[in-house]
Amino acid sequence: MSKENATGNREDAAIYSEIEESCDVTADKSCSSLCPFMTVHDKLKHALHCCFFLFIIGLMEYLTLGKPNVVDSSYLRPWEKYGVFFTCVLYGLRFVTLLPLPQATFNFVGMIFYNTFPGKVVLRSSPLLSPLICVRVVTRGDYPQLVKDNVARNMKTCLDTGLENFYIEVVSDQPLNLPCNPRIRELVVPEEYNTSSGAMYKARALQYCLEEKNNMLSDNDWIVHLDEETLLTPNCLRGILNFALDGKYDIGQGLITYANEEIVNWFTTLADGFRVADDMGKLQFQFKMFHKPLFSFKGSYVVTQYGTEKAVSFDNGPDGSIAEDCFFAIKAFSEGYSFNFIEGEMWEKSPFTLKDLVQQRKRWLQGILLVVHSKALPWKCKILLTLSCYAWVTIPLAVSNIILVPLYPLPSFLVLDSLMSFVGAVNIYMFIFGALKSFNLKRYGVFKYFLCLIGSVAVIPVNALLEITAVMWGYFGRKHVFYIVRKGTTPTEDVV
Repeated sequence: MSKENATGNREDAAIYSEIEESCDVTADKSCSSLCPFMTVHDKLKHALHCCFFLFIIGLMEYLTLGKPNVVDSSYLRPWEKYGVFFTCVLYGLRFVTLLPLPQATFNFVGMIFYNTFPGKVVLRSSPLLSPLICVRVVTRGDYPQLVKDNVARNMKTCLDTGLENFYIEVVSDQPLNLPCNPRIRELVVPEEYNTSSGAMYKARALQYCLEEKNNMLSDNDWIVHLDEETLLTPNCLRGILNFALDGKYDIGQGLITYANEEIVNWFTTLADGFRVADDMGKLQFQFKMFHKPLFSFKGSYVVTQYGTEKAVSFDNGPDGSIAEDCFFAIKAFSEGYSFNFIEGEMWEKSPFTLKDLVQQRKRWLQGILLVVHSKALPWKCKILLTLSCYAWVTIPLAVSNIILVPLYPLPSFLVLDSLMSFVGAVNIYMFIFGALKSFNLKRYGVFKYFLCLIGSVAVIPVNALLEITAVMWGYFGRKHVFYIVRKGTTPTEDVV
């Protein structure tokens, strides 16, 4: 059965289960007539999302361009009213808002032309044929109970999904005393271990795993990288198996959502809706269309073949140790390795406090800046990443237009105003889409669900202030510092 024909809807889980039991997942022509019925709800959801998305963009364009522009004639000669220098500054601040245009375009195309509400991922082959898969979790060891609980849960998910040829490896800076199990391997990084380039933090631990004396994998085996709080799902495991068995690409990544099970902080969860949309838009488009990390990728839900990871390596010095995932992606890109998007989602938690949210964004910004300015990576592989990074760095300048535009009007340029409206509309809708994708209508009910949608828009101004704080702190604060956000929800989880 093809992937397209077999994609189902979660609401039809019972029907799908009966069909799956009576049909072979590798080749099934008898069930093909049922597939349009199974996918109609997913296609309808995507179509409604596209209509809503286009409506938001159209509304923003109308509000910007649709009204007659009545401007005092003196504003048509701003260099006379404001002076040449200040006029150049004002126009420069307007053009700063276009730095996110490539990223907004990729998000728009990805969320329109690829199905953002796919159903159940169906295996294209038997799990018994899969290569060896190492599920690798890197942790500092500060939350041992969290790690133990998630190892147990992920183990159960793997077994329930039918995965046989796998083991879970936990790499820690300190002993965790995980339970003895042939499918669990605990690897403690010695304090005296140093890489040849002086890699630090998570990059150091990841490189320790690649040392010959510590490695148990062959070049054709696969590694699935998780953070200590990441939870596998049956859907992502089926997607990973399909990706590995396909064998066409060297590195893969998929969607992570943050509104599953208990929500610790509603604000940060709603704010992380932007990241969900980023996965389904920019990440999906760059991998499915170009098979390159044009804007880099994130550090969890990374699937690599061992031979690829060993060749690229995480031994990239201090500059490659703050955003080790970004450095690794661009380095692999420059060396010709190929990427693809993996179907199925993993679950994570958003930061528990606003302070952690700011610290997290600060570290990401500092790490990406180090990657952008690293002489070890060719510029041709960092062009879009650089634009994206400096769109982030200049957020304080872009936001200043909210005050400066009405105070100091300038002659308008139709194209400039239209592009600015497009960027703004895409960024606003990404928060809305994150809520649409993350929150379940059946779980929360109609009233609470719509409150989540409203909340996704309400958090935008405060989130902008937090992002500005992170940018200022990151740009002027100490570099090469790896801040780890709080992961424990109970006192016992905060004690080593």
